[in-house]
Amino acid sequence: MNRVPPLADTGLWQAVMAAASGRCQCRGTCGKNHTKDGGRCPREHGGYQQHHGGGTVHLIAAPSDPATLLLPPHKAAALPRQALAAWCPTCHDGARTAARKAQHATAPATAPDSLFDLCPPGRTPCPSP
Repeated sequence: MNRVPPLADTGLWQAVMAAASGRCQCRGTCGKNHTKDGGRCPREHGGYQQHHGGGTVHLIAAPSDPATLLLPPHKAAALPRQALAAWCPTCHDGARTAARKAQHATAPATAPDSLFDLCPPGRTPCPSP
């Protein structure tokens, strides 16, 4: 396995990859069940992926909890090693998409903002149209 760290690695990426044995830790959060591979994504860092354009797999260290996958990058970068997992780009994108859909499904509906205030100044309450 090719363990070349990213340019800005501070040791955190290497610690996450060591804990994952250099293999993507997705167990279906991306929307695939990975049953052919024992329930875990088979992609390894530095390995070759046959699908999605082929090429070399470059694992990333990102939040392991689906709810925290949507954190802004500066907050995700502050997470401790225990809150991170190794992800291949395909599984990471799939898990983020699933988390975003779940977030939108549970978000409360809000009334649309009006472009203009229809109530004349000094008139309270405003009559309904």
